Amino acid sequence: MTHRPARSRAHHSVARRPRALLAAGTGILATASLTLALTGSATAQPTGAPVIPGATTVTPAGHSYAATLSGKATFKAGSVTVTCTVSNATGQVPQAPANSNASGPVSNGISAPSYTSCTTSMPGVSATIQTSGAWGVTMQNGAPSTAGLTIPTGGFVLRTSGLASCTVTAAPTGAATVTGAWANGAPSTLTFTNASVPVTVVGGFGCPTSATTSTFNATYKVADTTDPASQITVTG
Repeated sequence: MTHRPARSRAHHSVARRPRALLAAGTGILATASLTLALTGSATAQPTGAPVIPGATTVTPAGHSYAATLSGKATFKAGSVTVTCTVSNATGQVPQAPANSNASGPVSNGISAPSYTSCTTSMPGVSATIQTSGAWGVTMQNGAPSTAGLTIPTGGFVLRTSGLASCTVTAAPTGAATVTGAWANGAPSTLTFTNASVPVTVVGGFGCPTSATTSTFNATYKVADTTDPASQITVTG
């Protein structure tokens, strides 16, 4: 009986090690890519360090406000981009003491935002957007402060017509929240940068039916309508 030399096993183990390390590295990169795709513009946190929300106060308590688009809002699904130049929503800061939370965000409902004057990146294709349902916003003090815009199930529907007839539904199976950066100012602003929204797309030729997310970019100016001399602010 012929025995295989012991060094042969060691040689094979060493030869397999670079392959194993390469496979592990590939898996780590794939996981990181998936995480970034799902979190959009969220800031990564150190592993093992839980995020503990700080105290938040939104003022002036009980004041109404209007959010008005500054510039343009874009929605991208697959290779198709829809750009709107008019968008508005209204809301109200909760009455005291609900406008303060010692250990987390402050939430309130807002009107379903309107989107008009919309165009598409496809020649011969126009777009309209319909919103509905109970929308909400959650403000959290921080560095930076943030505001999460919650879309109710099916509360955002984008339709195109012309050379391509598509229907894009955001938050198709459940409410979804997109988070933007809040900045106190005169007026204060809320900016969404590459925020990812789950969608379903149906339609024929030219429709990005394989897309499962849409990327949202927009900046809103948030003005106090109860007292125009005041500003809506988020503090600790």
